[in-house]
Amino acid sequence: MLTRKQRELLQFIQERLADTGISPSFDEMKDALGLKSKSGVHRLITGLEERGFIRRLPHRARALEVTRLSDDQMGNRAAAGGATADAGRRGFQANVIRGDFTPSLPGAMVAQSAETVQLPLYGKIAAGTPIEALRENSNAVDIPASMLGRGEHYALTVEGDSMIEAGIHDGDTVLIERCENAENGTIVVALIDNNEVTLKRIRRKGDSIALEPANQAHKTRIFGPDRVKLQGKLIGLMRRY
Repeated sequence: MLTRKQRELLQFIQERLADTGISPSFDEMKDALGLKSKSGVHRLITGLEERGFIRRLPHRARALEVTRLSDDQMGNRAAAGGATADAGRRGFQANVIRGDFTPSLPGAMVAQSAETVQLPLYGKIAAGTPIEALRENSNAVDIPASMLGRGEHYALTVEGDSMIEAGIHDGDTVLIERCENAENGTIVVALIDNNEVTLKRIRRKGDSIALEPANQAHKTRIFGPDRVKLQGKLIGLMRRY
């Protein structure tokens, strides 16, 4: 009933919605399917919509809803469920870093039906910044709901160039999703010794936690696991020109 590309696109949209709650962009769909232009994506989307597999949600950018899956995808989903159970019986463990999460910087819950969300915008985050200084310099910023997933979010203003090689510049506004764990390599807001907050890439090395900058001019800092608490992970960025 569906072409191969239509099935691939439907599966990609479904997986992205399941992971993040946000529809992929046309650029992401184009790259995922190996297409040369977004016009091909438009044709595939229209075909899926005409056949009743997806629905476009009105008044929202990038808003797609999967209404049903193809027969082969339903079979794959059932098989994947069995494989997941088998992996659990074999003792599979994900490589994640868990943080002793504390509600030091309260965020805003995201309502998925909203077009924009007003997030608390805290002060500038940089190495050596006390967390009290962030709380005392709180404003608000309107963010398109399509940029956010489910859960609680807040925003921070970046100061300095320690993450410039990751595309994060001085003066940028970063969007943070509060979380209790993060995979190796994730850019996180880390609270050090219950006082200093910093935006860095996190990695576990043995019994230690490394906070890595994205700038060769800065050094990686190593801490014991009891000294670092996660305050959230980076999920987006806004920049004014």
